[in-house]
Amino acid sequence: MTKRIAIGFEGSANKLGIGIITEDGDILANVRDTFITPPGTGFLPRETALHHNQHLYRLTKLALEEAKLKPSDLTCLCYTKGPGIAMPLITVAVFVRTLAQMWKLPIIAVNHCVSHIEMGRLVTKSENPVVLYVSGGNTQVIAFAEGKYRIFGETIDIAVGNCFDRFARDIHLSNDPSPGYNIEQLAKKGSKYLALPYVVKGMDVSFSGLLSFLEKDLKKHLETGEYSKEDLCFSLQETVFAMLIEVTERAMAHVGATDALIVGGVGCNLRLQDMMSEMVTQRGGRICAMDDRYCIDNGAMIAQTGLLMYLSGVPPTPIEETIIRQRFRTDEVDVVWRKDENYDMQGEGM
Repeated sequence: MTKRIAIGFEGSANKLGIGIITEDGDILANVRDTFITPPGTGFLPRETALHHNQHLYRLTKLALEEAKLKPSDLTCLCYTKGPGIAMPLITVAVFVRTLAQMWKLPIIAVNHCVSHIEMGRLVTKSENPVVLYVSGGNTQVIAFAEGKYRIFGETIDIAVGNCFDRFARDIHLSNDPSPGYNIEQLAKKGSKYLALPYVVKGMDVSFSGLLSFLEKDLKKHLETGEYSKEDLCFSLQETVFAMLIEVTERAMAHVGATDALIVGGVGCNLRLQDMMSEMVTQRGGRICAMDDRYCIDNGAMIAQTGLLMYLSGVPPTPIEETIIRQRFRTDEVDVVWRKDENYDMQGEGM
């Protein structure tokens, strides 16, 4: 039988990605183009949508060339339904509608957050991990139970990536390749720790007060030389990551998990990976982490999840229903391809 192959389109924020994957998990193509703005600025929805519109055709052609495939070799088209920013999401959805009618292929609408998890499971070979999902728009601690990815804890205000992005703008760091990456590089040179608000509320975390605390005296710290930019980036990372490791460990203890999987753009951060590794090693487990090819938003993760859905019998999305949802929660998706895998919340698998 001919292998089923999916092409995935991701454009929920400033990264446009197109990936092609087979039912065996072979990643045939995973191309990406990032919309980068000047230092001290963020990306606006309209400008981001224009960027995606300008590069969709080129990246689609490039992905097919890399995979050495024709449209007729594909089984289905997959796109990000949400969550994300409306205008970029709509731009990609409309493009996929057009291709579906030209190529006469079914469409699978995919949850962005679930796609990060499924890509992580594929690449790291982790069967049933507790997931720390950390990105520009989302911060969640997740475990699979009773047919869904359950959110055990999350940010109650801004996401960790958004916190980093805003602080990077405050200190006028470059957005190339990303604000978070440049904070990470400065943090490696910092050594003087500034005590920051540490806000963990049960299983939830909060970053807005911490950011406001930093911004309040930022000018004084830098002008007096008491703390350098490097010190402040170091302090920010250490505090934020300690909060995230704490709630992840609590979730692992609750479900009896041994693996911890980090997904999302902030998951590329090597300091976060080191801290997570230390925690899970003490618990006799292992860390499952990835590099920027698969942590950062990409099309292959959308293709992978869409193909899992398709092969599990999830009906294709009718062309008139290929809509987007800016707020599409992780725990709203029926994860039918994992229906026999569960934790029983007592530390034993079901």
